[in-house]
Amino acid sequence: MSEVTSQDRSTRDSSQQDLDRLAELAEDVIRRARAAGASQAEVAASIDTGLSVNVRLGEVETVEHTRDRGFGLTVYFGQRKGSASTADLHPDSLQATLDQACAIARYTEEDPAAGLADPARMADAFPDLDTWHPWDIDTAQAIELGIAIEEAGRAHAGITNSDGAGVQAGQGLSVYANSHGFVGRERGTRHSLSLSLIAGDDDGMQRDYWYDSVRAAGDFISARALGDKAAQRTLARVGARSLSTRQCPVLFAPELARGLIGHLLSAVSGGALYRQASFLLDHVGKPVMPAWLDINERPRLPRGQGSANFDAEGVATRDSALVEGGVLARYVLGSYSARKLGLASTGNAGGIHNLVVEPGSVDQSRHDFAGMLQRLGTGLLVTEVMGQGVSTITGDYSRGAAGFWVENGVIAYPVEEITIAANLRDMFAGIVAVGTDVDPRSHILTGSILLERMTVAGE
Repeated sequence: MSEVTSQDRSTRDSSQQDLDRLAELAEDVIRRARAAGASQAEVAASIDTGLSVNVRLGEVETVEHTRDRGFGLTVYFGQRKGSASTADLHPDSLQATLDQACAIARYTEEDPAAGLADPARMADAFPDLDTWHPWDIDTAQAIELGIAIEEAGRAHAGITNSDGAGVQAGQGLSVYANSHGFVGRERGTRHSLSLSLIAGDDDGMQRDYWYDSVRAAGDFISARALGDKAAQRTLARVGARSLSTRQCPVLFAPELARGLIGHLLSAVSGGALYRQASFLLDHVGKPVMPAWLDINERPRLPRGQGSANFDAEGVATRDSALVEGGVLARYVLGSYSARKLGLASTGNAGGIHNLVVEPGSVDQSRHDFAGMLQRLGTGLLVTEVMGQGVSTITGDYSRGAAGFWVENGVIAYPVEEITIAANLRDMFAGIVAVGTDVDPRSHILTGSILLERMTVAGE
């Protein structure tokens, strides 16, 4: 598999030994499941460890050390399925978990779509995706960093209070194994910094925040930069007003634009499709976005937030178009939903892996955030949405929002207490441009997205 780095050789990093132990336990339980009469079996085992520190007004609020273990087993007796799980890796507990899974399977109804993924689709190459970067930070250092972040934000004139700063260091180990003989090991780290601030007084109080999320702590922006960003965002909201009801162009900031793409994913995912609960039923091969727009899955990006060599069923991941030239190229399927639809798995059991929305526009120009504001001209920049008013079944979209009114490409004033509404079908078709200002903190990699028109309801 991957090469061992100098950090891995540290005596403090037992990840490889822990992965080996999880793999041995998984293979042993699968053997015992087959001996108990199961025709197929699979195991997902994990160990997650972390440190989380929260400080507020220079004082420690919480310190949490975690070490969570999980062991999930699924057995199949023909087309009958049973699942059970435990957090205890003691042999007696694992045997009890196996017994429970087998008992459940013997009494469930047969499901023609049940079973492991196709053995020919199992991953057989495991390149290093550069996702393992343990952060050697202790509690005292995390507290010091959290205080520094908060002090940087509170130093700005006009910031009157703080909701606190957070420092989180986390690492996870996982093994997926099945009775095809597949054993896949993965390990990854995720670290984050955050700060939430308050500006104004009781007559006009505004809150906002900023955060950073990385695989390797060396990739963090500085404590001062994060504090400055959180303060600038909070102060920019002071004096927010509502708008009169209108129709206008709407620009979604990058951190919100990925939510729009998330709605697309929900609509083209197997569960919604075989339940016929999607407004994009039978849309493969049909235009869903402008002809210039491409969206591609890139599962093996180095240090990617969603990078993986295989999905939750062991199926090998691969680069693949989701939207090509505006046309929906495929659905997002695991083996079960694929069988329900009479299709093949797309290697997406457990979700998507690094979805890249390619920057561009109808005239092939590419813009950073300032350029996207110019392209917006006069309209609404959305930086926050609230509520759950999105229907995957009909595509109807209506959510509370806040942001900024923009005039002639320049932010004029902050706005709040408005609602933005349209239908996702029209919103996707009405994308005018995708910016180069990509937010790297998610497995959905997109810049800001400019929509031709939405209804903005206010006063």
